[in-house]
Amino acid sequence: MRPISRTTHHERLLGASLLWLLAGAALLLTTLVPVHTHALGWTPAFWLVGAPLVMLLALEPSLPRQLLGLLFRPRRRPSSNLIWN
Repeated sequence: MRPISRTTHHERLLGASLLWLLAGAALLLTTLVPVHTHALGWTPAFWLVGAPLVMLLALEPSLPRQLLGLLFRPRRRPSSNLIWN
């Protein structure tokens, strides 16, 4: 058995937390698990959405900035508006 490198371990943790977040969001959106219960309070929402988000931010602190950069990146002008000399 070969040893696991740090980057492989990091990628596996990142993938697991993304899968955890997607599965938890799906469970909450389909109402299979209630967001708030009388006995548990907001605990299901935290463990299904909040905890994986915290883990993602701990693993990749620059992730929100990267996602905002993708959303607000300047659009390319269409080629029909370019002036050809």
